[in-house]
Order: sequence, then structure tokens, then C-alpha cells
Amino acid sequence: MPSATKRYMGQNFLISEAVATAESAHSIGKTVLEIGPGRGMLTKGLCKHAKRVIAVEKDARLFTALKSVLQYRNLKLINKDFFEATESELELSKIDIVIANVPYSMSSKIVMWLREHNIPAVLCLQKEFVEHMLAGEGTRNYSRLSVTCALSFRITEIMKVPRSSFRPVPGVDSEVIFIKPKNTAITPKEDSIINMLMQHKKKMLRNAILDSGINVTLYGGILPEETLQTRVFKMSPERLLAVAKSLNTFQKP
Repeated sequence: MPSATKRYMGQNFLISEAVATAESAHSIGKTVLEIGPGRGMLTKGLCKHAKRVIAVEKDARLFTALKSVLQYRNLKLINKDFFEATESELELSKIDIVIANVPYSMSSKIVMWLREHNIPAVLCLQKEFVEHMLAGEGTRNYSRLSVTCALSFRITEIMKVPRSSFRPVPGVDSEVIFIKPKNTAITPKEDSIINMLMQHKKKMLRNAILDSGINVTLYGGILPEETLQTRVFKMSPERLLAVAKSLNTFQKP
């Protein structure tokens, strides 16, 4: 196997059997997609419990090592950038759940991919990233990510993961969470409006709308004055979505 110092895209390899066991418990009888198997600690547990495992590893050396040591009939290994793999290669129509230890650099992109494809997941993510996912309105960590996750998923915290569970040892702790899609109806335009407003989250909604360049007349009762005088970061995800729907309805071409 590659040396302990081998990293790819900031990846730290899981060495904790306890964490792998907790994650793989969600794979029993399912077809699982694993992103970035690394050295295969989690992959081995998945193969023992899952109906089928599709594991995608971009690093050629890791892929070759995995091929030689993981001899499971229910495992399909793919040597490719996950985001460049086709739905056919991933057998996406058959996937029941994504289970993965996610490199920090890929966290946001993977969460958005799960949202787009409406697939549940068990993910090990950096603790700070999870805190932003779960942050409520009015708090310091409340962000665009918080709004997206609250509207799109039900998130359950499974276990805290100390940094000593990985090699090389990262500078932060992690956490395993379960995310289940909510199937909330959000159009691309509404999503874009929320994104623009959250870029000005410390401002009153009226000013955030104007500064975002959203082409809509704020007079005529589209939004109540009380709402327009509320700071964006103090508005709940559901309230922001309601505002986005109203603005989208009255937005000028």
C-alpha cells in the first residue's frame, strides 16, 4: 500500500475500525456508492454487509492497491474522478445510499451532488463543516450551506470522530452524519435568489434585494414591510424560501 504520508486532495485515511463499523452498519442489504475509498478500511466493512458496492477512487496508485487486496465479488472499483463518472458507470439507478469519508475539499460539492440526485447518505465530514450544515438562523455559522441543508435534508448526527481516527492525523475532529432528502420543491431561480440574498446576509432584506440586483419592484405589497426590515441572517430557511418564491413570481424579465 502507499506510504502513510501519501495524500490526495487533502485526504486523510481512516484507520478506525469502530468508525468503519458504525458507517457500514447502514449498508446492510443495500447497493452502496462509496466516494474515495482510499486504503479500503470502510470498503471492507461495506463489502461484508452490502448487496453491492460501487467504489470510485481517482488516485491510480490507491486504485491499484485496492484492486490487489480487496477480492470481493460484490465490489466494483472505478478508477476515475467521481464527478466525471457517468451515471451508467456509477450504476446510479440502483444506488440505495452513499457512504463515504469525505475530504474537506470535496464536502460542499458532494452535498450539492446528493441534493441534485436525491440520494440519502452516511458521511464522515470535518466537524466544522457539519456545524455550518446544522447552524440555525441568527447564529455565527449560519450560511448558504445551512439554508441549503435545512431545506433539502433531514440530518441526524451519528457519532463524533476524533482526529486520531485518521492517518495522517488532520488538524481537526470529524463527525459522522446521516442525511435524508426532503424532496423540497425549489426551482433553480428560487435557489439562485436565496444564494444572492445570503451573500448579503448581515443586511436588511430590502437592502440585500437591492444590492443583489434582483430585478423586482419592492412596492405594492409583494413583501410585508416587517419582512423587508429583517436582517437576512435572522430569517429561517423556510422564510427565505417563501421570500424567494415571492420575488421570483414578481421578478421582471
